[in-house]
Amino acid sequence: MASTGQNVWFDLMTTDVEAAKRFYSDVIGWKTEQWTGGDPAMPYTMWSMGGRSLGGVMALPEDARKMGAPPHWIAYTVVDDVDATAAKAEKLGARVYAPPTDIPTVGRFAVLADPQGATFAIFKGAGPMDAPPDAVGQFSWAELNTTDYEAAWRFYSELFGWKHRSSMDMGPMGTYFMWNDPEGKTKGGMSNAAKAMNFPPHWLHYVTVDDVDATAKVVVEKGGKVMNGPMDIPGDDRIAQCQDPQGGFFAIYSHGKK
Repeated sequence: MASTGQNVWFDLMTTDVEAAKRFYSDVIGWKTEQWTGGDPAMPYTMWSMGGRSLGGVMALPEDARKMGAPPHWIAYTVVDDVDATAAKAEKLGARVYAPPTDIPTVGRFAVLADPQGATFAIFKGAGPMDAPPDAVGQFSWAELNTTDYEAAWRFYSELFGWKHRSSMDMGPMGTYFMWNDPEGKTKGGMSNAAKAMNFPPHWLHYVTVDDVDATAKVVVEKGGKVMNGPMDIPGDDRIAQCQDPQGGFFAIYSHGKK
């Protein structure tokens, strides 16, 4: 069962929902199903893999587009109390983009930006939720590319109870700082990559695939871009960082594949 501090749901906000559905179904193998429990004026499609729902896709709201928001993925992190966590986040320097809101029969959520500007969401389900399994087609790693990882770490560790696991020197890119969730599982890292590359701070979410190299080829064939990689990383793993045809960034990961 999912516990506080774990990412349990992943949404894509995009400018072309139908095209995004085709792209990710072809690249990752996700199935799609229209959700009928929401606002008909804001259609929402759920992603699933192996019979398990893992996230969804919806149109990027017009007001967000006018503010310059690009297509993007956002993760929902489990908390015990959405309202209290949102208030605490504000005190720690975050901005609340969407205040605590109920989704009938589903749960309560809020959308925020951390002190450096990266967007994330918090969530408490109406009932117990399973933690995402370690399997192909599931999100397996969360990477914060920011401008001040030390300040970001103080914020997230205070908010979610994450614990430092280890750090790695990446040369000109600086330190890569890895963290464990409250259950002790290593689920992500953060660095000053946004500062080094002159990008806005953002979270990059990794999906496990059978073979990064083969999947990267499909990304390109289906109109996406491979921005970095495929490349080896410590632990006999392989990754590639990608962009979908509408501009949303995501990454792919496989273990022991060359």
